Amino acid sequence: MIYLAVLAFGVTLGLPIAVIFASRAQGSATSTALEGIARQPESAAKIQTAMIIGLALIESLVIYSLLMFFILVGKLPGVDVKENTITVKDAIEAASQAPTNHGASVEIEGQADENQ
Repeated sequence: MIYLAVLAFGVTLGLPIAVIFASRAQGSATSTALEGIARQPESAAKIQTAMIIGLALIESLVIYSLLMFFILVGKLPGVDVKENTITVKDAIEAASQAPTNHGASVEIEGQADENQ
């Protein structure tokens, strides 16, 4: 059971965390590269090449985490929806039978039922 909880936690938070940190790293790398180009415009080609290689490696880590996300989603157990849910009709009937306060109304099939 703990295995499934950790798996679900990793699946739901792993990819967003990877994307957040990768986007910050890409922004930082681009900012630093542009500052370097502004200081030494003659070395712009070398800086740009190194920046593009670095951005490609950062993006490959995000793609790898996306791949891991899809692999781990397949390992999560399925949920039988029919046993764990109620129908809309049952929910409306339960709501109409529940006591209400302060003159609230419940509308069933176009008719309003006012409680005094």
